[in-house]
Amino acid sequence: MNTQFSGPELWQRTVGDIAATLPGATAVLRNYKIDFCCNGDLTLDSAAHRRGVDRGELERALAALGTPDGASAVPTAMSNDVLIGHIQACYHEAHRRALQELIALSRKVEAVHREHPKVPAGLSEALRQLQRDLEPHMAKEEAILFPAMLQWTEGKFDIPISELRHEHDEQGISLGRLESLTDNFTTPEGACRSWQALYVGTAQFAEDLIKHIHLENNILFPRFAAAESRT
Repeated sequence: MNTQFSGPELWQRTVGDIAATLPGATAVLRNYKIDFCCNGDLTLDSAAHRRGVDRGELERALAALGTPDGASAVPTAMSNDVLIGHIQACYHEAHRRALQELIALSRKVEAVHREHPKVPAGLSEALRQLQRDLEPHMAKEEAILFPAMLQWTEGKFDIPISELRHEHDEQGISLGRLESLTDNFTTPEGACRSWQALYVGTAQFAEDLIKHIHLENNILFPRFAAAESRT
């Protein structure tokens, strides 16, 4: 079954909306390096133009997506409590585990291969900085924002959603630095297993964080637009 989204309507929609409502679209957008989490408010037309993507090729890739059985299980159909629980279980805890391991592994690779011309010098510090930024961000959500959302009827939140969106933007910049330091997670010929594991793990972490930001920016946060407008 082909997607119903085609023609001018598709190009006028934001990439965040497309990612949130079209199953499989996130993988297509990622493949074309289109940022649907931190720049989810761009129209598909603007985002494609910014990246220099062939419009016809992109439209065909999106049009080829089907609506799989069980589409009601996608995050847009989840209740607030289920979606928040999903974010915490699948992303918050996973980020904490991944960063701790990746920091240790990157320190090892940088030390052992410090003379290699393609050693990712500075990767461990970039990961450590991301950990320092991400941990208080997640803690604020867990301790203040998420409980408030689960009990929300009206009024504004103690932590403005706009503040968290700004922090997401900063995290997106940090992910760009990880890609730059690792040559887009491409190991050099003859890289040892630790080096290979480091890049595989860092790429997976980056992918997970992008999905995490997308769920919040484009699905969870818009549900509380009334509260955000009063902040």
